[in-house]
Amino acid sequence: MPRMKKEKAKIKGASLSIVPVLKKFLKTYEKHCVQSQTSVCPAIKKALKTSIENEQILRKFALISPGVSPTGSSEVSLEPLLKTIRDERYMLGRELCIWGMKLKNSDVASLAILLELQGRTMYPFSTLEIINSQMDLWSLERLGKSFLSSNLLSIILDYNKFINEGVDILMAGLEKNQKLKILSLRYCNLGPSSGSKLGWAVSQSAICELYLSGNYLQCSGALALIKHIAEFAETQGKDRRKKILRYRRSSSQQVLPGIKKNKKESSEIGPWLIKLNLADNGIDGRGKEGERGVLEFIQLLTHLIKYSGHLREIDLGNNVLGEIAATDILEALKERKKGKLSNLEIIVTPQISSDLFRSIWNNSKKFVSAQKKKKKISKE
Repeated sequence: MPRMKKEKAKIKGASLSIVPVLKKFLKTYEKHCVQSQTSVCPAIKKALKTSIENEQILRKFALISPGVSPTGSSEVSLEPLLKTIRDERYMLGRELCIWGMKLKNSDVASLAILLELQGRTMYPFSTLEIINSQMDLWSLERLGKSFLSSNLLSIILDYNKFINEGVDILMAGLEKNQKLKILSLRYCNLGPSSGSKLGWAVSQSAICELYLSGNYLQCSGALALIKHIAEFAETQGKDRRKKILRYRRSSSQQVLPGIKKNKKESSEIGPWLIKLNLADNGIDGRGKEGERGVLEFIQLLTHLIKYSGHLREIDLGNNVLGEIAATDILEALKERKKGKLSNLEIIVTPQISSDLFRSIWNNSKKFVSAQKKKKKISKE
């Protein structure tokens, strides 16, 4: 009991020590804003004051555009915040969020230097959000180059209107990235030609959660996106099934180490996609590819569903797939069950027959989890 009290006291003392650090940080930030003739970000100031009052470490910095500024007031800028983080050597931040800001090339250059691990100080930001912010091609290229040598695990770039050239430049910094796990490019004006570049970057990196809702990849872009991922999953899945069959046919235990070795290999860098969000992407028979384009995409998607042991979630909402495509998805889900792979939650548009929609829902993760709970309760 005395030991518990001692540990609590130690934790409390640690939290109290953050107060002067945050007070100094706020003072330095305000000074840099004055020097650069820019406004203090109300959201940053409020977060610092709240953390000081609650004696808590500030992990998340959210630089938010105040929207309509008073007449004659200067704009909020990213540079003073970055300078303050460097001057104070604040090593406790984990999330850096920039919302609705117009970023200059100099802002992005300073941000890239902060994220890169090549300097003397390695700032441990693991999440970067740049939402609804204007960046030109130079800025995208500079930012993309910093990704490969950063600590970032999550990059969220939603509501930025990228042209195809901008996507290509950005993806160059994601290929062979062994740290990044989450990439979100929702409502970024991505067209069919962006699919292949995105798919290649995902297949050559550690990205396992991909959020692309609200774009216009259409059937051809979506197919190009999952091509390498689905082919890899199919190869892995068939190899796994062959080894399981060999093990079952043999009474010897010598085959077992081979299966264990393969499980260990699955932790290596590769297209280990866990979550794929393609909602509202124009994946339907209305484009120039017609119904044929939908079926070609679904055929490849069913390979991913049947064979990927890592996949946990697919969102295809607001894409009018049609009855034939939905039936193929249902059959793939049943095959997945036969292969004893992990449960998969899949969302499709309700614009199909109610029986088919219900069957897909019943074979998804949520239904299976509910059924297990019911069986457990009934046994008790």
